[in-house]
Amino acid sequence: MMDGKSKRPARLGSFRAKFILVVGGAVLFDLLVSGGLALWNVQRLSRDATLEVGQGLEAASQEYIRTYADSTAAQVSLLLRQVHNDVSTLAGVLQAQIDDPERNSVVGAAIARTSPGSVSLSYDQKANWSQNAPGSVSVVSVWSYLLGEDHNPRPDVQTDIQTSAVLDLVAPSLLQHGASKLQMYYIGSKERPIFRTAPYTDQAQTFDRLYPGHNEANFWDFFFPGLYESWQGWAKDMKTRPVADDITQTAPYTDAITGKLIVSFFQPLWTADRKDVAGTAGADITLDQLAQTVENVKVAQSGFGFLAMSDGNVVAINSTGEKTLGLRSASDASGSGVTGLERSLKGSSQPAIAKLALDRELGIQHLLLQQEGNEVPYIVIVKKLPATNLWSSGPVRQEAMSLGVVVPEREIQASLYAAQAKISEATNRIVIYQILAILMSLLVVAIAVIAASKRITSGISALADAAKRIQAKDYSVRVAITSKDEVGEAGEAFNRMAEQISYHTENLEQLVEERTAQIEDAKEEISTLNAQLQRENRRLGTELAVAERIQLMVLPLHQELEEFQALEIAAYMRPAEEVGGDYYDVLKSGNRLKIGIGDVTGHGLESGVLMLMVQSVARALQEAGNTDAVKFLTDLNSALFKNIVRTKIDKHLTLAFLDYDGKEMILSGQHEEVVVVRANGEVERIDTMDLGIPIGLEADISAFIKTREITFETGDLILLHTDGVTEAENDAGELFGIERLCREALRLKDQSAEKVVAGIIATLMLFIGSQKIYDDITLLAVRHR
Repeated sequence: MMDGKSKRPARLGSFRAKFILVVGGAVLFDLLVSGGLALWNVQRLSRDATLEVGQGLEAASQEYIRTYADSTAAQVSLLLRQVHNDVSTLAGVLQAQIDDPERNSVVGAAIARTSPGSVSLSYDQKANWSQNAPGSVSVVSVWSYLLGEDHNPRPDVQTDIQTSAVLDLVAPSLLQHGASKLQMYYIGSKERPIFRTAPYTDQAQTFDRLYPGHNEANFWDFFFPGLYESWQGWAKDMKTRPVADDITQTAPYTDAITGKLIVSFFQPLWTADRKDVAGTAGADITLDQLAQTVENVKVAQSGFGFLAMSDGNVVAINSTGEKTLGLRSASDASGSGVTGLERSLKGSSQPAIAKLALDRELGIQHLLLQQEGNEVPYIVIVKKLPATNLWSSGPVRQEAMSLGVVVPEREIQASLYAAQAKISEATNRIVIYQILAILMSLLVVAIAVIAASKRITSGISALADAAKRIQAKDYSVRVAITSKDEVGEAGEAFNRMAEQISYHTENLEQLVEERTAQIEDAKEEISTLNAQLQRENRRLGTELAVAERIQLMVLPLHQELEEFQALEIAAYMRPAEEVGGDYYDVLKSGNRLKIGIGDVTGHGLESGVLMLMVQSVARALQEAGNTDAVKFLTDLNSALFKNIVRTKIDKHLTLAFLDYDGKEMILSGQHEEVVVVRANGEVERIDTMDLGIPIGLEADISAFIKTREITFETGDLILLHTDGVTEAENDAGELFGIERLCREALRLKDQSAEKVVAGIIATLMLFIGSQKIYDDITLLAVRHR
């Protein structure tokens, strides 16, 4: 007994292995495809999100840098504009004094009275210059070449000293308010270049220390060569100003008093007639003030700003920026005039900075700067400041400083990198989860497929093993039914089949003996039946032979047909079987002749018996002197109908008679068409359908019988036939037909009746050929001699 739970491992070619391969492969393919699509979509989503975020943050960062640069440039411009305004205010006061000499003298005298320390100077014998004492609002220095022999200022110089004291009224307020300034001052004309500065400092002493020889040289030529001459050129033609503004800015230089890097802003003072220079009002701001604004630039963590001259000299930058841009500082140590600062971008150790163009405003630039041996990407944006008049040495020229903002890309894009890192982290996490989900699905599917295959194939394996055991003639095998599906139904069918095989095998010998005995009995019965059949066949054959003999015996004899002087009669009849159903007869009674022809339905003995009945009754009626054609058929039908009822012969027949009395030929009864071939060759076909009905159908047919007289002249030929002639078939299935019969009769009309019948029969047999004859053939020819 099989338990249906075989634990044999699945072989490669087994159904279970194929099941696992096909189902597992399909599920694996589906999981891989769906999982691959999911991973691909996640990667694509991550890539698109990173790209969109990157583009958005980059655009926002660049816009932020642009805005920041614009804002810082506006602040620097505002600072410079405030300094310009303060210098212009001071210059306006001084210029008003120059334009009104009387008031200028009055104001100077008033200040001398109220503030004698501002206009009273002391001669320094050692240094050979004069300067007011400390305690005044401003310091005024008079150089040796402006002193008289008494070491006092020349009178015209003393006048300038007094009138310039108005600086004490204006400068303190301007220093305390507005833009932060280091000092404000007045410098006299080239003929009287006194130097009044607020607040008070040891001005002349510092100059002696830092600028040896200045006391003997003209102030303007010593400190600012070319500047004064440029202004004189403006006085002649204001259009020569590089920039349409009187303010002139110096390049950064070291202040002699404070030692700080400063930038000076001058506004020239004009003579009352505006044809020459009368001195200048000025203000100094330290680079620290500019640098403070620029150095306050802070973008991201280490982004910085710088302010550069058009020649690339950087005037403001913090130390981090100076190091990042690779700038090297150098000071002019010529020992004469102001000392400039040289910190040019063109001398940068960074090649990308050295090539940085400052002659035009540039948008966002991406540069690689060297840092500790690595190339670090930076974003640089340069903004041009409003142009101004600049003196560095020689004539005044136009200058437009540039404000730059430098930011490490990694800092400005830190949020971008963080977003990308978050997206990448999320993507990786999703991918890992997806892969784990796929692996888990594969594991679950594999377990499910193996379990399902085991459950499904266990029943099939049990059936296979059971079939092998049956093949080995172990008919006791049965399979355990563990499921109610098709496999369970197959198991139940197998068990029933096994039981039947076992039962039939165990009872096979008994069954063989029983079947052998039954076969022997059947053979004996068949032999008996065969013997009976043979005897019956012999008896029927004998009976048929007798019937055929009787049928042939009752046919008219040849000499009977030749007894008629006026008529020539010939006949032919061939039954389709041993006993036919056709009837013909020639009956003579006195000088009256009666020719009959008929066709019983079917063939065989019953048809032959019915034909003999017709022949016997017709002869009896003829002998009884029945000359009425209608009554003759009526009586014949009555007699036959009764016999048919008695004998239970389910047959009837068509029957027609020709009655000839030597003058008239009368046709009665229903049969095939009567063919009359006239002596002149005309052919007449007479239909008998209205002359009667088949014999044996009704007890009384007198109402249906009619007669027709046929003209029958000398040489005329009458043909009577049964349907065996016209319905005979050739090998092609074609019928002989009434037309062919007429043509043959016409062809043979001049010959004897015997030859007419023989010729037509010969043509008919040639037409039939090898085809079987299905019906009796009867043909009569009657010629009027």
